[in-house]
Amino acid sequence: MYRAPGESTSGPSALSPLSSVVTDGERVSTCKPYFVGLKQLRGNQVCGEALPEFKFEEKEGAIRRTPLYETHRRLGAKLIPFAGWEMPVWYSSVFEEHMAVRPAAGLFDVAHMGVYQVEGPDGASFLDSVVSNDVSYLNVGESCYTHFLDPDAKVIDDLIIYRRGKEKFLIVVNASNDDKDWAWLNAVKEGKVLIDRQFPWKKAYGRDAILRNLRDPRAGADMRVDLALQGPKARAILLALGKTGKTPSDAKTLTRVRLLKRTQLCEARLGDFDLVVSRTGYPGEKFSYELFVHPDQADALFNKLLEVGQPFGIKPIGLGARDSLRTEAGLPLYGHEMGGELGLGVAEAGFGSFVKVYKPWFIGRRAFIERELKRKVELVRFTFDDKGVRMAHLGDPVVDHRGRVVGNVTSCAIDQEGYLTGLAIVEMKSSERGTALHIYQGAPKEAGKPLGVLRSGDRVILPGAVHVVRRFPRFK
Repeated sequence: MYRAPGESTSGPSALSPLSSVVTDGERVSTCKPYFVGLKQLRGNQVCGEALPEFKFEEKEGAIRRTPLYETHRRLGAKLIPFAGWEMPVWYSSVFEEHMAVRPAAGLFDVAHMGVYQVEGPDGASFLDSVVSNDVSYLNVGESCYTHFLDPDAKVIDDLIIYRRGKEKFLIVVNASNDDKDWAWLNAVKEGKVLIDRQFPWKKAYGRDAILRNLRDPRAGADMRVDLALQGPKARAILLALGKTGKTPSDAKTLTRVRLLKRTQLCEARLGDFDLVVSRTGYPGEKFSYELFVHPDQADALFNKLLEVGQPFGIKPIGLGARDSLRTEAGLPLYGHEMGGELGLGVAEAGFGSFVKVYKPWFIGRRAFIERELKRKVELVRFTFDDKGVRMAHLGDPVVDHRGRVVGNVTSCAIDQEGYLTGLAIVEMKSSERGTALHIYQGAPKEAGKPLGVLRSGDRVILPGAVHVVRRFPRFK
């Protein structure tokens, strides 16, 4: 029996002779995105008309608030609009909060992030069609970082997939891309959009997978939002949480949480809270945890963590320090190091190893390989040589010692030593660690006076001196 993705196996096959091909003695549906003998396809062997391009238009809506909004106000947070949400950018200052995370711990409201769940026996097959990493190798209790790519290998979003059960996968996506990601996944699952330019009628594997939005109230008791607890003291704070509540956690639960390795997760009841605890995070700390909780419990959990974490030096952390921490850690932000106005891909951002081209097919595979063969740039982390210099911004030009432009800044923030550090996309020959470069911070869009007509009292913009440093630093 052969069938197209999502086609019922009951009753007679609806495939016509033109929608199938014989390979290795077996008749196979040409709707399948990949099969052994795919190259034998002839132009007249198709499975329908070409599918349309994916198009998404962001709709303006009311500013949303997470369940922690009133707590943020009580704590004196500076609230700003971000990705359609009213979020805390800081409580005290970006630098003070940055410095709280590195030696102690910080608590982040990331309940604006998109949280989905893919379920059913076709779940793994569907995910392996729509992401570039290999989901099939994940054991229950493991997670992986990966990407949604379009047919041209452009990054739709970067995300993390957590395997909660044999047929249950949790997915967390960027808040700024939540609506777009949800529309893309559903369009792919329903076979409504182009996913392969070479064979434009193709449809993804696993169309019978069940896709759920866990921030949707219709998810009921399964609803989940994300809080992040990050820093060297994070594990001790979690274990302290488990010793609170009406029924403190038993020894086995605490041991399970304590022994979690990086990227691992478990279901645990800590204190009065039913959680999915994952040892993942964004600031680059050794002990980083993301806590998935029902939104009705999110505010109580946030406040309880602040209470039990007080002896450990915990502080609430806003978006400003979250960005400076991830920049210092060399980690990418969608719209800056991937996609965005510079149009950077996964490999340019330094994460090409997370794209598993040994998989026979996934959306964007062919284009990714072609793009990688032509790639001539690489993302590096830099630090300014001096303190007290101007901040660099997305798009600022990077020049070599001869004054030749070799790239552009993607992100910049202050580090724990008080220096400005950042990320930049540069030509490979300028990417070696220790390379001296210069950045024109905030360079004007229009040229100033020609150098030959400058007179006493005129001002010119001088670039700041930087050097390339280790991409992913090791924190003490």
